[in-house]
Order: sequence, then C-alpha cells, then structure tokens
Amino acid sequence: MDSQVADKKVLSIIKEDGTKEEVELLVCFEFNDTKKEYVVYTRNEKDENGNVTIYVSSVDRSGDTPVLGSIESDEEWSRIKDVLRELSKNDD
Repeated sequence: MDSQVADKKVLSIIKEDGTKEEVELLVCFEFNDTKKEYVVYTRNEKDENGNVTIYVSSVDRSGDTPVLGSIESDEEWSRIKDVLRELSKNDD
C-alpha cells in the first residue's frame, strides 16, 4: 500500500442541501491573535493546467457541530496565503 494514501485525512462535509461529501483534509491552523480557525482541503480536482484545486474555509465551533464559513476580508485572505506559502516552502 502506498504510504501517502494511508496518511490522507478525510473530512466529511454536510452541504446546505443535506448531502454529505468527503474531501481530503490538507491542513488546519489557527491565528493566535484572532483565535480564528481554518481548514484547507481538496476534492482532488485539477484545473486546466493540471494543478490540484484547494479550498479554504473558516471554522465556527460555537455550536454542537463545526460549521465551515467563508473568508470575510482581503486582509484575512492575505494572512491565509502567507501561511500557505510558508507551508509549501516546508514541503520542499
């Protein structure tokens, strides 16, 4: 068995229409100053250049079940992109 496949983490997402989708969790992180948590995941789809598409969502844990939300500002996106750039450097 390929060890890379065994290391994959699956995240189950309940969509607004009630259907369940399983995606591959790539990383989750939290900003210390805002205490906002984020998940980065993929459906293993490829774009026209052959790159795997990734998705980023905020995580709201205030209820019984964590809820994925959108990124609310350009500043938030900028900080997330900085984290992703750092993670990609560490992967090399």
